Amino acid sequence: MKELLLILILMAIPAGATVEDPGGGSISATGSTWPVRTETSLPTFLPGPSPCPDPPQCLIVSVDLVGPNADSEKRYVTQGKTLEFLVSVENEGSSEVKASLGISSKSCPMEWFSWTEESLSIPAGSTRTRKLLVSTDTNGMAGTYDFVVDASSLCCKSNPGEEYFIIQDLDYASETAISGAGQFRLNKNVRSMNSGIKSNKEILFSGSVDALVKNEYLVDGSLGKNPNFEAQDAVDNYNALSPGDSLIGSESFKSSAVFGGVGAKLQESYDLQQMEFESQSFNLHQTGSLKKTADFKTANNFTGFYLIDAKQTIPGQKNLLEHEEYLGSFEINRKILFRNKQASESLCFEADCAKKPGPDNSYKVPGQFVSPCSSGSCNKFTNALNAFSKSA
Repeated sequence: MKELLLILILMAIPAGATVEDPGGGSISATGSTWPVRTETSLPTFLPGPSPCPDPPQCLIVSVDLVGPNADSEKRYVTQGKTLEFLVSVENEGSSEVKASLGISSKSCPMEWFSWTEESLSIPAGSTRTRKLLVSTDTNGMAGTYDFVVDASSLCCKSNPGEEYFIIQDLDYASETAISGAGQFRLNKNVRSMNSGIKSNKEILFSGSVDALVKNEYLVDGSLGKNPNFEAQDAVDNYNALSPGDSLIGSESFKSSAVFGGVGAKLQESYDLQQMEFESQSFNLHQTGSLKKTADFKTANNFTGFYLIDAKQTIPGQKNLLEHEEYLGSFEINRKILFRNKQASESLCFEADCAKKPGPDNSYKVPGQFVSPCSSGSCNKFTNALNAFSKSA
């Protein structure tokens, strides 16, 4: 009986033989695996440290027109002219970024912009700027145009900057461009009572020229920095080919102070046998931001006779004269600027402002002419002067 009990106990105990596992664990004869210690790893679904510690919108874009903030008309431009903007990008993040700038618009052709994509390296807490030129087309329609400038980087987006500008129509435009050899005559005559402008050009040449351009533009009610009248001129390499050949011209511009103008007059006369180059412009402002200004610039190289006669006459206030004559071979660079700034007067802000009587007990409205006589024709002329002063 004891022997049978011992056999049953031995059969209940499993075999204790083991073999070595090549992987380093011990495997028993029954196939069980002993536990092996391994390194603990984090679950793959847990997020790691963020590569962008800053808020997503850490770039601020602003677009501003170049010029004084007080100029309420600075957004006006005429067809074919250029406005200058400054694009500024501020980095509010904690590290330097390389920002990519882009321009978009639903009304402006992309060809009007000097650039549509640009990049800027901006240190933390700093601002960087880029100049942006917008050159309108000569056939651009009058109206308001807007555009947006946006910026972005690896970890930052921007609050975009928005701007707009307004195109004015040209009331008159004339452009002439010729080149060749032979004879040529040109006459231009412009009168505008709305702007008080008179312009005459008469040019005759025989010989050869690589390029001769005579541009003129007129905008009666021009706003901003745009001139009411602009005359551009360029001559490239004129030469007399035969004895008697010459480039003869007479050009004049006038803005009368009596009709609300600058009181300036410019006269050019020349009789030349050779002109290597000429680049000049005459800009007359009677409305807009540069009101009552006449600006003449010329740079030329020539052989022959050349005359400049410029003067400004404001009755009872100012009389200026510049007269220059050249005979021979010269290179000149000349600038003449006339202004007629009106003296400031106190303004009435209420409809029932009291009028102060003059020495003759007559009442004079500020900024108006008073008739010096009692005849009907004299009063009619005075009323015409007051009408021009209001429109100027």
